[in-house]
Amino acid sequence: MSESGGNSAVAELRDITRVYQMGTNEVRALDGFSFRFERGEYWSIMGSSGSGKSTLLNILGCIDRPSSGSYQVRGTEVSDLSDDQLSELRGSELGFVFQSYNLIPQLNVIENILVPVLYQDNPPPDAEERARFLAERVGLDGRFEHRPPELSGGQQQRVAIARSLINDPALILADEATGNLDSKTAEEILALFDELHAEGKTILLVTHEPSVGERADKIMRLRDGRIDEVAEKGVAL
Repeated sequence: MSESGGNSAVAELRDITRVYQMGTNEVRALDGFSFRFERGEYWSIMGSSGSGKSTLLNILGCIDRPSSGSYQVRGTEVSDLSDDQLSELRGSELGFVFQSYNLIPQLNVIENILVPVLYQDNPPPDAEERARFLAERVGLDGRFEHRPPELSGGQQQRVAIARSLINDPALILADEATGNLDSKTAEEILALFDELHAEGKTILLVTHEPSVGERADKIMRLRDGRIDEVAEKGVAL
């Protein structure tokens, strides 16, 4: 585990196991996984197909529940929460950036950025103003009324990043965020992550691409549902 203590952990996993039943076979996608992700850290999570990185991301994002073990988001034990409470936690504490963008085609840029706010019981009165600020922040000025089919892949991913920031989450989870982008656009998106990290955001970036993983300050490699190696930036795995 990371050694920093106390309240600085954004996400803490203790002896997490996730078992899937595949016919008569039992697959342990995560096998006794324990780790603390601290406030302000920038991690890349790497590993071959089947290593457990997608399962880890789904559990961190409260999209999936572990079979056993403890998972806390800023001190809140996730296993104690109902489905409605999990949805509220996802909306308030977690931001998601997906490879396929996951935008709603019928909504324009600002409306897509505002989607997480719609799940709040008491949305902030300045939500639309904040959405416009974030759209400008990620380089979408002049595109507010455009819908996803009218945007390039890079622009759609910028919308997704702005959407992930609308509720000022404790943790941003990015799943192969540059996987569908050409190299120039991917570099622009990674530069945006660099800026967000410099501003103190906590980012976990799942990727299979070494050049992308090396952008993070810390790299974790998974194998068979366990931590295989952890390295600092610039130290080869």
